[in-house]
Amino acid sequence: MSTSRQQCDGGPINYRQRLITHGEKLLRRLEGLLETHSLVGNAPFIDPQHFPWISHLEANGQTIATELDHILQYQDELPNFQDLSPDQYHLTQDNRWKTFFFYAFGVKAAQNCDRCPQTSQMLAAIPGMKTAFFSILLPHKHIPEHCGVYKGVVRYHLALKVPQPATQCRLRVGDQIRHWQQGQGLVFDDRFPHEVWNDSDEVRVVLIVDVVRPLKLPVSILNQTIIRLISWSPFVQDAKKLQTQWEQRLETMMTSR
Repeated sequence: MSTSRQQCDGGPINYRQRLITHGEKLLRRLEGLLETHSLVGNAPFIDPQHFPWISHLEANGQTIATELDHILQYQDELPNFQDLSPDQYHLTQDNRWKTFFFYAFGVKAAQNCDRCPQTSQMLAAIPGMKTAFFSILLPHKHIPEHCGVYKGVVRYHLALKVPQPATQCRLRVGDQIRHWQQGQGLVFDDRFPHEVWNDSDEVRVVLIVDVVRPLKLPVSILNQTIIRLISWSPFVQDAKKLQTQWEQRLETMMTSR
C-alpha cells in the first residue's frame, strides 16, 4: 500500500512539510480578518502605549541586563537561530545570530527560565505573552528581509545592548527604519517585510517578546485558538526538542566551568 502511494506521488510523502504548507495557507487567509478587527491598527510600527506592561519592563531593564550579562559569558555556546529552527536556514547560516529562548508560542524553556529568574518572572506576568528570547547579533551581522509567522501576534524589542553610535544598528519594517535606544523598546508588526543590521564592531542584544494582538470579539477568540494550534505544530514541537537538547548541553558546559 505505502509503495503504491509513493509511486503515485512521485516519491516519499513528506507529511511534515505538507502540514506546514497547508497551515501557512490557512494563516494567510486569516490575515484580512485580523486586519479589519485589529485594535492597534495595521501600521508597520505600533504605539507602545497600547501595552501598559511595557513601562514596567523598561523600568526593570537593568535587572534584565544583569541576568543577560551572566548568559553572555557563554555566548559561544549559545544556539544559533537556525539550530533551533532549521526551517529558517535560508535566513541565516553562520554563527553570528545567537539566541536564548524563554518561551516559543507558549512552550516554556524551563531551564533557561531558571537561569534568569527575575526576567522570567517579569515575562510570565505579561498579558498575552507567547514568545520571548534574547536575540544576540554579533558584529557585522545582517538578517535579510523576511516576514513573521502569524499576524495574530505583535512583536516588542527591548534594547539591552546597543553599540554606539546607535545609527550603526537599525531595523527596517516595511518602508520605515528605526534605531534602538538603550533601555527603550519598539513595537512592530513582523508580518511586514523586515530586516536587521548590526554594522558595528560590538554585540547588539534585544529582548524580543511576542504578545497576542488585541482584537475585537469574536475574532480574538478565534485568534487564541489559532495560536494554540501553532504551538502544537511540527514547526514549534521540533524546535522544542532542539531547544531541550541545547539546554542540556549548555547546562553541562556551565557546570563544568
